[in-house]
Amino acid sequence: MIEKRWIHYPELTPVQQQTATELASSLNINAELATLLVQRGILDFDGSKSFFRPDLAHLHDPYLMKDMEIAVSRLNEAMLSGEKILVYGDYDVDGATSVTLFYGFLNTIYPNLDYYIPDRYNEGYGVSWQSIDWAEQNGFTLIVTLDCGIKSVDKVKEAKLRGIDFIICDHHRPGDELPDAVAVLDPKRTDCLYPYKELTGCGVGFKLLQALCMSRHLDPSPLFDYLDLLVISIAADIVPITGENRILAHYGLKRLNAAPRTGVKALIQIAGLTGTMDITNVVFGLSPRINAAGRIKHAREAVKLLLSEEESEAHEFALEINKHNTDRRTFDSSITLEALSMIENDSWFLDAKSTVLYKEDWHKGVIGIVASRCIEHYHRPTIILTHSHGKATGSARSVPGFDVYEAIEECADLLDQYGGHTFAAGLTLPLENLETFKIRFNEIVSARILPDQMVPFIKIDMELELEKITPKFYNILKQMGPFGPGNMTPVFESRAVKLAGNPVIMKEKHIKFDVRQNNSQVFTAIGFGMSGFYPDLVNGRPFSICYQLEENNFRDKKTLQLFLKDLKFQ
Repeated sequence: MIEKRWIHYPELTPVQQQTATELASSLNINAELATLLVQRGILDFDGSKSFFRPDLAHLHDPYLMKDMEIAVSRLNEAMLSGEKILVYGDYDVDGATSVTLFYGFLNTIYPNLDYYIPDRYNEGYGVSWQSIDWAEQNGFTLIVTLDCGIKSVDKVKEAKLRGIDFIICDHHRPGDELPDAVAVLDPKRTDCLYPYKELTGCGVGFKLLQALCMSRHLDPSPLFDYLDLLVISIAADIVPITGENRILAHYGLKRLNAAPRTGVKALIQIAGLTGTMDITNVVFGLSPRINAAGRIKHAREAVKLLLSEEESEAHEFALEINKHNTDRRTFDSSITLEALSMIENDSWFLDAKSTVLYKEDWHKGVIGIVASRCIEHYHRPTIILTHSHGKATGSARSVPGFDVYEAIEECADLLDQYGGHTFAAGLTLPLENLETFKIRFNEIVSARILPDQMVPFIKIDMELELEKITPKFYNILKQMGPFGPGNMTPVFESRAVKLAGNPVIMKEKHIKFDVRQNNSQVFTAIGFGMSGFYPDLVNGRPFSICYQLEENNFRDKKTLQLFLKDLKFQ
């Protein structure tokens, strides 16, 4: 088992402790729950009310975003004069949901439009030359990009010469030069004063439609019906679920559970998801399947599914996408094994502070997943590359605390193109630059990465006595969701616990056992991939556990159980 650091949330200051005491009293909750709220910046009754009861009325005015008024004006002008509008999106989950939301809603009030998603392999990321040719040939005069376009300076310039305008809706970091578009909507623009910077690409598109509704005095309720798509983008893109994203995710999940659109419902059924949908279900159940369409075949299939209104048609689309996901899993498993073998059999990699691997026949659609899998074994910034159109192209993933985008940016002279975020990026470079890039990237990482960042860790919110865990405690805890980055599911530590029965190994990899602490009730604990702890457990060594609380529903009987994150023996 890989050794992990347990990092505890700092103890509350005396002032924070007093705040927690007052919150516990005003909300009629115990001290532990009040402490969790204070840790999340919830400091008074009104703040608690907003946190526990998100309200669509608290969404920011979309016109606070730079260029929004110009974007709405151009969109209205196009609709008034009957121009052909092209909705253009990336081929990942954020892109597919963006296109579905924007095209789906706009099509209810304006018919003269179509959508376009570039082929991952033949066109690549961002605005492609092929798409501009296609738009010109088919008479489009306005393109709205979603989840891409912020770095497509040359393509936007060329399109303008051909009489095609752009409105860019993106959330990636801009480069030194912005595209010469009619409007560039991106909260991460340095000159954009929009109060919330962490929207997804789908979120930025939503804000444009919200502003459009305001300009045309339209009831926004039909637009809010698309929030089931927006929460999928929020979950898949791993953006903070704070501020405006928290409100959008809350109502998106409500929609997802109460009345998901036909295509999403079909996907939920095909994925075998039962019970209440939450962020975790979306991340592990829906997102990979939507992504698989673009990875294995074409993301347009995912959009067709999400737009589908006929149950039988949606079911057929969902079956096909599920097959793509099965193929994707086969590819990423075999490539991961190959990548790990390359690291283990190369002394240079064993001593390096980063991983940069290239193999020409690796499937381009899964290399980002493989990079993440490699980090599970070698906790360091990782780039996995493959051959595409005479170049090396690939995906980068990082470890918490290290900005892989900035490290890649330091190698810009070796690259044809790159883009992304702090913890995930994409890049393309000439094959002859591979070795130089590998060495320089490692030098940059080695100079900047801290020793602690090379060791996986678990953040623990607080120590919790097992006797404090009750149905009431869990019910209030659940209401602190939706959980995700910026508001993670609380992780607790319970010390000096004891077995209350023999541990059982399940499917050779997982472990299950009953545990108690002093005179507490007995709880079942489950640890996935933790069978390696079995020998120490049966030897009777005292131990501590860190875990998340979850509800197990078996044969209509609900019980609380501990979802283990790690064990430490004394």
